[in-house]
Amino acid sequence: MNPTRTWALALTSVGSLMAALDTLVVTTALTTIRLDLGASIQELEWTVNAYNLSFAVLLMTAAALGDRIGRRRVYAAGLTLFSVASAACALAPDIGWLIAARAVQGVGAALVLPLGLALLSVAFPPERRGTAIGIFSGITGIAVASGPLIGGAVAEGLAWQWIFWLNVPIGLAMVPLVLARLKESFGPDTAVDLGGVGLVTAGTFGLVWGLVRGNIVGWASAEVASALVAGGLLVAAFVRWELRTRRPMLPMRFFRSAAFSAGNAAIFLLFGSLFGAVFFVAQFLQTGLGYGPLGAGLRLTPWVVTLLIVAPIAGTFADRIGERPLMVGGLSLQAVGMAWIGLIAAPGLAYADLVAPLVVAGCGVSMAIPAAQNSVLGAVDSVEGGKASGVSSMSRELGGVFGIAVLVAVFAGSGGYASAAAFVDGFAPAIGGSAVLASAGAVVGLRLPGRRTPTEPAQAELQLAHD
Repeated sequence: MNPTRTWALALTSVGSLMAALDTLVVTTALTTIRLDLGASIQELEWTVNAYNLSFAVLLMTAAALGDRIGRRRVYAAGLTLFSVASAACALAPDIGWLIAARAVQGVGAALVLPLGLALLSVAFPPERRGTAIGIFSGITGIAVASGPLIGGAVAEGLAWQWIFWLNVPIGLAMVPLVLARLKESFGPDTAVDLGGVGLVTAGTFGLVWGLVRGNIVGWASAEVASALVAGGLLVAAFVRWELRTRRPMLPMRFFRSAAFSAGNAAIFLLFGSLFGAVFFVAQFLQTGLGYGPLGAGLRLTPWVVTLLIVAPIAGTFADRIGERPLMVGGLSLQAVGMAWIGLIAAPGLAYADLVAPLVVAGCGVSMAIPAAQNSVLGAVDSVEGGKASGVSSMSRELGGVFGIAVLVAVFAGSGGYASAAAFVDGFAPAIGGSAVLASAGAVVGLRLPGRRTPTEPAQAELQLAHD
């Protein structure tokens, strides 16, 4: 790689790591936060959901802003906002302040993740893009899976505030490097699709609100039902608007491509399975097997290491053999690993019995993530990579929220926290739900096209020339 590509990979990967890490980093520190700030269980849940809500809702808007005013510029602004909001989280005197600061932190993350992926896509030619995305995806996956480990280690060894303080010097140090080392790029349209921005923001908000509130107030409640219905109608209105407007923020012609549509569907199911698994396996190690926050995080290491090793290799193979075998094979391995854990789960289970299924699942996720992202970005021309990246990032976050919501509902139906045995009663079917989501993703992956040659223009597949 030349220096320009090296800087692009390094700076976008670190930004993605910070944004992805903070989705679940507070999970193993929640007990400490509850005692320190006197928070209720509902308030603790919002310390996680406030970040994910603003993050998911604004991804498409962030991608549109990057196309309009410059991806590098918006990426640097996102890093600045994320760092300042992280400092506000660390300084929070009460739980309300912390929740509000987490929401602002999610806004910064929404500016960082899709623009980072778009900048990376522009920096690499098609024949090398899979390798770069493999490294980028491996780092992103590590951040998700190691969030509980880092959060537990920091909360136990220092104080929970340091979970957020660590972001500040890294984020602020990156801003001048981003402005100096990354090339500016723009999307094909200079106008902002205000109607599309409003509809997709409101629609996504309704869907995410319904998902995060369903297990609190009941899935049949008027609040949840109205939020989901309204969100669905607004998304449908967004699609109709995009089909009619002259300069759409998301051209519907993208979905003519099986690589784009199936890739996004697989990303949704993949991250639903992954986020739900991380959420519950971290708790199983503590509540079911009796380890502390740091001990539980350390025992997730086999899972994390596979992401570091396998994802870059998988990205390279995606350039050579195409995404379909990696997607189908990877999600199948994730399903096997999760089903394996569900079958052997028991109070007092020896940790050694968990290592093999964790490695199997980790290898599967490491294969599938870069394949899915490479499929989506490879389906469009690089100048429209920001829009494609925004859709990919939104699919990921919505999938994560959906996966946790569904698995929590399954867990609540047959288990609880009264004892280790009661937890396992709910954990086994919940982690089985993660296997089901991964299996569904593998089926979707079969719709991906065969290997595309590096010189094949995305325009030919998508008919990007307007009819």
